[in-house]
Amino acid sequence: MKLIGMLDSPYVRRVAICMKLLGLDFEHQSVSVFSTYDQFAKINPVVKAPTLIADNGSALMDSTVILQYLALLAGPGQRLFPTRPDEALRAARLTGLALAASEKSVQIVYERNLRPAEKQHEPWVERVRTQLLAAYAGLERELAAAPLPERQEQFDAAGVAVAVAWYFTHMMLPEMVSKAAHPQLEKFSALAESLPVFRETPAV
Repeated sequence: MKLIGMLDSPYVRRVAICMKLLGLDFEHQSVSVFSTYDQFAKINPVVKAPTLIADNGSALMDSTVILQYLALLAGPGQRLFPTRPDEALRAARLTGLALAASEKSVQIVYERNLRPAEKQHEPWVERVRTQLLAAYAGLERELAAAPLPERQEQFDAAGVAVAVAWYFTHMMLPEMVSKAAHPQLEKFSALAESLPVFRETPAV
């Protein structure tokens, strides 16, 4: 299998870390949707990262779709997605909030870095920032109510999504979300980033 995309994308990094947690063999190709657009288009004409090239040559897109397939591929012993309804519900909520935070962060980065300054619309940026803060407020409450596992062998897809989102936001938008106002998220992210699987999969 091949994973296509840059690890500075929270979605690509999320998949790469989860593939390592599952013990799946894969080749990572750092192809950019921007600087190497034409090269990416030859692999996947939709030019969407991450793209997973399955062993039969099929191209899968969207990090959640890819992880669902990989979990099935890993078999009944997979630990990315809980199977008990109550645990699955919480994991789904955590994942939804984390992906929303990633999405809103990406939107602001694109607005700031890709759109000419004279065409940037600050009221829209502020609206997206409000959504971003709401997502992280929700995650902070969730972690305060019930902390996530801290050992690498206990991590699931939800924990990876939360950690990767928080790191990405502060890598790209350090002034946007207060670390002091989110002590649970900051603590969890720091712990996650200290684990071997995260260190081996840096956001660069």
